[in-house]
Amino acid sequence: MTFNLESFIGEYVTKRNASMFKPDIEVNQKTLSAAISGKSVLVIGGAGSIGSSFIRAILPFKPAELVVVDTNENALTELTRSLRSSAVLSSVVPDIYLPYPMDYSSVTFRRMFNHHKRSNGLRGFDIVANFSAHKHVRSEKDIYSVEALLRNNVISAKGLLDLLEQNPPEVYFCVSTDKAANPVNIMGASKRIMEDLIFSYSDVFPVKTARFANVAFSNGSLPAGFLDRINQRQPLSAPSDVKRYFVSPQESGQICMLSAMLGGNRNIFFPKLDEAQMTTFDKIAENLLTSMGYEIDYCSSDEEAIDKADKWTEGLPYPVHFSASDTSGEKAFEEFFVEGEAVDMERFSSLGVITDKQIPDRDKVIKLINTLDDAFESESCTKADIVKIIGQYLPNFEHIETGKSLDGKM
Repeated sequence: MTFNLESFIGEYVTKRNASMFKPDIEVNQKTLSAAISGKSVLVIGGAGSIGSSFIRAILPFKPAELVVVDTNENALTELTRSLRSSAVLSSVVPDIYLPYPMDYSSVTFRRMFNHHKRSNGLRGFDIVANFSAHKHVRSEKDIYSVEALLRNNVISAKGLLDLLEQNPPEVYFCVSTDKAANPVNIMGASKRIMEDLIFSYSDVFPVKTARFANVAFSNGSLPAGFLDRINQRQPLSAPSDVKRYFVSPQESGQICMLSAMLGGNRNIFFPKLDEAQMTTFDKIAENLLTSMGYEIDYCSSDEEAIDKADKWTEGLPYPVHFSASDTSGEKAFEEFFVEGEAVDMERFSSLGVITDKQIPDRDKVIKLINTLDDAFESESCTKADIVKIIGQYLPNFEHIETGKSLDGKM
């Protein structure tokens, strides 16, 4: 049986055969072209699932320069091979295409940025899009993992914004998450703080962001892990009670492009998805195995599934273990906006826009960053201390702590 991942995602995960954003892209072709054509573009975290999809979305609109920064050297290499080998995109990769394996908080990055000149003679870039982020709830385990998460998503982001303040771009885009709405984990809270941080610079240059759903089969996601487990003949494990919205990899880049190029200053874009389009991870696993021609062996524990997988051969039902979620930071449902946020549902056919965000008090955000920085310096600092500090800044932050991490599960 031939298995096509893109077709599977459309039929069983997003339940859409074409991109939900295609109509809005077609209607706004001229505006998008005017915003991107001939511009210098810097994409940070561009080798990841969303960043690379953003690159694929903007290339047909012919930017003059594309600089891609990512710490994953191998992923950058594969991105370049993929773009150069594409029948659709190889002809629109700009002459100035530079993939750099570097950390955006490094001295080397700062030097590269400051030495780069745009066509108008100014330093920096016309369009800057930042996709560098810790995006997994499993990133939150102990004080060290929490510090790494907050440094990448918030503390280092401030250094980038300070650099942009000296050399303002025409557009700055930074991806957020649906988990920033009423956050229950530190990752979601970090993105909510990030929104305040980036908007506090919006009086200097235009800032846009997007909250959106899980990207189906993105790097490191649970569904992508299903494919890895099957390739290694290992059992599948998934929560049976966690409902999630999904967009396709292609859609993830398109929503970022639409937000960055069509959004107003401090706008937050999100996809118009209704509850009927949500699905659970166990259902994805079931459909995946069935589509690949397997029967399913439902096990009562991880241990039973592991034991059966060790003895599994072709023709036998494939072992799985599905159970209720019991790990820290897992939200049972998803939401894109919260009570009190003004939402425009009329401007786009496939997108809603949060429009009423005011310029946050930058001093207050910086005070929080300094407080976090000081806390991390203490050997006695704990994850609970960080949750308390964040809770003082975000009164609606209700952290779900069970004492169990996703890293303790299959």
